Amino acid sequence: MTAFEANFDGLVGPTHNYAGLSHGNLASSNNKALISNPKQAAKQGLLKMKTLADLGLVQGVLPPQLRPDIKTLKQLGYRGSDKEILEKTLQHSPHMLSAVNSASSMWAANAATVSASADTYDHKVHFTPANLISKFHRAIEPQTTSKILAAIFNNPNHFVHHPHLPATSHFSDEGAANHSRLCTEHEQMGATLFVCGRYGFEHDVPDTPDSTCQSPQRFPARQTFEASQAIAHQHGLQKVVFARQNPQVIDMGVFHNDVIAVAHRNILFCHESAWVDQDKVIQQLNHHLDQQLKVFQVSKKELSIENAIKSYLFNSQLLTLKDQSVMLLMPQECQKNPEVLAYLQSDAASWIDQQHFLDLRQSMRNGGGPACLRLRVVLNQKELNAVNQSTLLDQILFDRLSAWVEKHYRDQLQISDLADPQLLLESYTALDQLTQILDLGSIYDFQSN
Repeated sequence: MTAFEANFDGLVGPTHNYAGLSHGNLASSNNKALISNPKQAAKQGLLKMKTLADLGLVQGVLPPQLRPDIKTLKQLGYRGSDKEILEKTLQHSPHMLSAVNSASSMWAANAATVSASADTYDHKVHFTPANLISKFHRAIEPQTTSKILAAIFNNPNHFVHHPHLPATSHFSDEGAANHSRLCTEHEQMGATLFVCGRYGFEHDVPDTPDSTCQSPQRFPARQTFEASQAIAHQHGLQKVVFARQNPQVIDMGVFHNDVIAVAHRNILFCHESAWVDQDKVIQQLNHHLDQQLKVFQVSKKELSIENAIKSYLFNSQLLTLKDQSVMLLMPQECQKNPEVLAYLQSDAASWIDQQHFLDLRQSMRNGGGPACLRLRVVLNQKELNAVNQSTLLDQILFDRLSAWVEKHYRDQLQISDLADPQLLLESYTALDQLTQILDLGSIYDFQSN
């Protein structure tokens, strides 16, 4: 049965702000305390989704998390009314207030790891939400993420939902941002590439004098080998390749693999400095794909790591259109970067049929490009039919969501606004209506109170 790659994008939440919460993400740190525009951010994300839907691709919508997260503040000892809790948090811990208002669930590539039914032991699509323990503001997401995924992919005949991995540093899991699937055809068994930054159990680190196997010194390595291995076992995957991020590029700001590499079908587009022992990684993938892997490596001479990070070239989306042409969907920053543009107009033009640029500035300022905003889910037609159809984007849903954003989102938000109890009420009202639009049922805690 024919299968295809669907993209489920995270809808930007009403509390989209620039708090600089993500150490190791240079854009997040450099744009800290800027005034954000949640309405513009959500509209930019919706236009990206509509671009793919208009191309004839399957495009779905993932709702945001409830923010501010009053439940977490109560677990941390804050008491009183919601208004009093917000005021106390602002007074005692402004950083905590920023964390529980984070709209980072918009970057759905971090939400979960998804395995295609062609790859799994029981021939069902498997989901494991990421525990995201490397950052507190994201570690409070998995429970709601599980509810969201279960509400969208809600047929047990086709979908299997696993709990997130143990919330310890040994099993630190950042989801599909460090996971790629390569295949010759989507309906055929593919090879899964898991990329880690460190080993959770240090005694299991391979004994090698190679300096590239040293741990990063400036920024933390977020994904562990043990987390990737556990998901591979959990999903019953057969063709698996484990790679280790180059610690030197982690220290330069490559906090996830999807900042320096992207894969789609049998195409691997990456920087030559992406992984430790990169030639071996590519050989293993090529073996699993019966020597049909197409690799496009960008050298340091062609593109510096600094410009790769600034432009988010590798955080673009590789897409196969209905006419089988290949499109690279990129942020406008790629078009504005002379070194990236030179590559796109020369070497890349030989294998990319279409190049498309999008304005995602609101997301990019927090360090999230096109690939960050989407969770890829490979589905065959029966599995697509089993998906909650109300979450699949068409013109009607696009118009409804655009009107919903226009009605409920603010044009400006600064850090001091996060303690405004009115913002909480606005979020409650907006998300309650959104669950009705997407036919999700009661997925937020306040809906069951």
